[in-house]
Amino acid sequence: MLWGGQLVATLLVTWFVVDRAGVSLAELRDFDLSSWTLRPVLLAASCAALAGGYLITGALWGRIVADLGGGRLGSLAAARLFMIANLGRYVPGKVWQIAGLAALARQRGIPAPTAAASAVLGQGVAVASAAAVGIGGLWSYAGDTPWRWAVPTTLLIGMGVGLTPPVFTKVAETAFRLARTEYPVGLDARRGGEWLMIGLVSWTVYAGAFWLLVSGLGYELPFVSTASSFAAAYVIGYVVIFAPAGIGVREGALVVFLGPQIGYAAAGAVAALGRLWTTAVEVVPAAAFWGLHLRAGEGEGTP
Repeated sequence: MLWGGQLVATLLVTWFVVDRAGVSLAELRDFDLSSWTLRPVLLAASCAALAGGYLITGALWGRIVADLGGGRLGSLAAARLFMIANLGRYVPGKVWQIAGLAALARQRGIPAPTAAASAVLGQGVAVASAAAVGIGGLWSYAGDTPWRWAVPTTLLIGMGVGLTPPVFTKVAETAFRLARTEYPVGLDARRGGEWLMIGLVSWTVYAGAFWLLVSGLGYELPFVSTASSFAAAYVIGYVVIFAPAGIGVREGALVVFLGPQIGYAAAGAVAALGRLWTTAVEVVPAAAFWGLHLRAGEGEGTP
C-alpha cells in the first residue's frame, strides 16, 4: 500500500514537472532516434568516466570511515562495498542505501556507530557536492530572471557558513542526535571541508561524463550548462524522497534544463537514455561485486 502511494506521488510530481516544460507525451513518443549522430568513442568515454566517478565516491566513503577511526578499507574495497550498497537506491525511500552500506561496513569489522555515521556523512557530502556542481545548470535555466543570482549565492553562502566550526559542529550534533547515533570522534569542520573537496571532484567527473554522453549523441552543447544540469537534476530527484533513485523526477528536471537547447522531445529522449546509462554502469558492476561478496562469505564459512 505504501509503495503504491509512493508510485502515484512520483508519477504526479514527474507529470507536473514535464507539463510545466510544455512537452506532451505524444511528442516524446514520436521523437526520431535516428536523428542522433552516434559517436562511439565519446559514448564509451562517458561510461568510463561515470564508472570512475563511482570509484571516487566509494573511495571518499572509505576516507570518511578512516577519518572517524573505523580503520582503513583501501580505496578499491571501499568502492566495492559502496557500489553494492548503491543497489538500495532503487528501493523507495532514501534510507536503504545508507542502511546497506552500514551493514556491509559492520561485516568488515567497522563499529556500528562509525558505520552508520560514515554512511550518513557520505550521503550528505554527495548531495552538497552535487548541489554545488549543479549551480551552472540552475544559472543557465534562470536566464535573465530576477532570481538568477539568488540560488547560487544562497547556496555558496550556506555552504561557507556551514563549514565554519561552530555551525558545522552544531548542525552535525543535531543530525546525529535525531538519528540516535553517537557524535563521531574526529569529526570537525576541517575534515568536512576535505570531504567536500573530494566530493566536488567526483561530481565534476559525473557531470563531465553526462556531457560526454550528450556529445556522443551528436549534440554540440556548452560544457558547463549541460554537465551541471545533470548534477542539479540529481539533487532535485534526491529531495523527492518517495521516488526510488529519483526516477522520473530527475528525468523531468533534465527535460526542463535541456529542452531550451535541443528541444523538449529530444531532451526527453536524452533523459530516458541517461537513466538507462547510469543504471547500467552502476548496477552491472555492483551486481558482479555482490556475487563476489556472497561467494567470499561462503568461502569464509567453509572449513
